[in-house]
Amino acid sequence: MKRPHRIAPALLAAAALAGCATSSPDAAIAPVQRQLRSVASADVARWPDAQAPAAETRARIDALLGAPLSQDGAVELALLHHRGVQADLADLGLTQAELAQVTRLPNPGLSYKRTTSGDEIEREVGLHIGLGRLLLMPLARTMAEQQLARQQVQTTITLVGRIADVRRAWVEAVAAEESLTYLRQVHEAAEAGAELARRMAQAGNFNRLTLAREQSFEADALLNLARGERARDAARERLVRALGLWGDQAERLALPERLPDLPVQPTDQTDIEARALAQRLDVQAARTATEQTARSLGLVRVTRFVDAIDLGLTRSKTSDGQRSRAWEVGLELPLFDWGDARVARAEAIYTASVHRTAEIAIDARSEARSAWRHWRHTWDIARHAQTVLVPLRQRISEENLLRYNGMLIGVFELLADARDQVGAVRTAIDARREFWLADADLQQALLGRPRLDAGSSPAAASTAADAGGH
Repeated sequence: MKRPHRIAPALLAAAALAGCATSSPDAAIAPVQRQLRSVASADVARWPDAQAPAAETRARIDALLGAPLSQDGAVELALLHHRGVQADLADLGLTQAELAQVTRLPNPGLSYKRTTSGDEIEREVGLHIGLGRLLLMPLARTMAEQQLARQQVQTTITLVGRIADVRRAWVEAVAAEESLTYLRQVHEAAEAGAELARRMAQAGNFNRLTLAREQSFEADALLNLARGERARDAARERLVRALGLWGDQAERLALPERLPDLPVQPTDQTDIEARALAQRLDVQAARTATEQTARSLGLVRVTRFVDAIDLGLTRSKTSDGQRSRAWEVGLELPLFDWGDARVARAEAIYTASVHRTAEIAIDARSEARSAWRHWRHTWDIARHAQTVLVPLRQRISEENLLRYNGMLIGVFELLADARDQVGAVRTAIDARREFWLADADLQQALLGRPRLDAGSSPAAASTAADAGGH
């Protein structure tokens, strides 16, 4: 009669073999750090502090702000400092805690029963535990681990989206600074030309039409300068927001004087679709979610009856001192609900997940092709403006300068040629800006875009929860 007492400890020991997941959030952030290093050459801080960053992080932030900020430096600064990034990482701690909760042994239930029959009093103490949950703990752990992996990939996708936003904001801000510097030079030249025209008109050596033309050019240059300052301020503020800076940090932000030069030759991207399918994080998340849904379907089939098993131990004592022990197993009888509706629901969710994953893969291929073609077109345009258009305008200016030195043309003809050169230089700056924006878009297309429904539906999570019985 002592054998029944060994059943519960044996089951508890078997359940303990499933292992207990740690609740440390650092364990959840580590895979995100590895993925960012591999796909974006970037890193994030450890588990974020609720108040202020660590001393080492503050020192690195001060070092980045102490010199003109490069594009890679801007990405690093955003990952270390932006509060939205810290919130995304903190959300992983929630999923890690849920995984740890799933792997904990269920608490047993304790019952006390007192029965009076005449002068006889019987007291009964019972200990009960959900046997179905114990048996399903390994499957529940696997599903929870897959959910954490999916959340980690989704967090990485979100961070990659933030990285792309930072890169674009940096390009816009530096291009606005470069354009503004050139517009100031144009305005200074226009102001000098208008002043010279006024003096010559006062001396009677200039007609009113020519004077009005020089004054109109100065007015246009002043208007363009004001627009350039407005664009510079707006672009800088977008970058400040993308970096999460404020106060003194925003004031200390310094940028390079100009955008980087174009690549000498365009890179070969013949395998652009294969790279996108292999690297894109949203495709990986969709595949993981589909696998998780498939496991949920199998779990639902298993738990149609297993989940309703209870195991209990009881001890009783009568008023005359007699003791008795017993164990019992309870099983729900499937007279009305055979679980076929839950299985059909899970199968429908799995079918939708498969098609949704295929949709994401198809879109990924198209986005990669489109981004690459846009990158190549903007490179061709910027290269043409840099190597053909601007040199031609410079050659014309040099020839006009020779003609001016030979007294074949006057100073105002020389200034008119300088006005024509303004358009070519601004076109080259805009073309280089568009290329680096296209470069950021291409990197984003190869890594994936944030998408909350990556391969699953909202019902999938509830199906897994229903199957696990918790």
